[in-house]
Amino acid sequence: MGLLYNLPRPLRERKQERGQRGGGSPRFPALSRSHSFCSPSLVSFQPSILPICPVMPPNLTGYYRFVSQDNMDGYLRALDINVALRKLVCLLKPDKEIIHAGDHMTIRTITSLRNYIMDFDLGKEFEEDLGPVDERKCQTVVSWEGDQLVCEQQGEKRNRGWRHWLEGNHLHLRMTAEDEVCVQIFQKVK
Repeated sequence: MGLLYNLPRPLRERKQERGQRGGGSPRFPALSRSHSFCSPSLVSFQPSILPICPVMPPNLTGYYRFVSQDNMDGYLRALDINVALRKLVCLLKPDKEIIHAGDHMTIRTITSLRNYIMDFDLGKEFEEDLGPVDERKCQTVVSWEGDQLVCEQQGEKRNRGWRHWLEGNHLHLRMTAEDEVCVQIFQKVK
């Protein structure tokens, strides 16, 4: 009978009526023979009382080799990079090395022309010197949005930033500036 008090009142009364009409179990007269203790009709599922488990973001630590890119020229044009340098940068095949330790990350972009190192704490704003890229400085914050690492760069250029995410062994990088979007894909090698 104790199980009946966990049921909503109208359902509990219907179960009690069935038990009084007969056909119930001798030990639990309100239960018909066709019900078991795991029957969905006896269990009310209330997702609001289940604990919410936070999803841990992926660990991006690794060394990644360049696979492909799309619209690098448009992205660099939005950053006001001159034609000669744009052509040179579009020929580069950068590697990425990411070291992810708790809330601290280091992302190294390695090319034959020059390297760029970004060293930061997640969720904390810092002044980023983009001298090696386009001779600008901006206020930057990097944080997780689900399983994507998202960077927002506030400065002279509108809508500037990037996001990294993993799909299998491929690291994706989506960079934005103004209305331009560049996508790079890297293969994890170690």
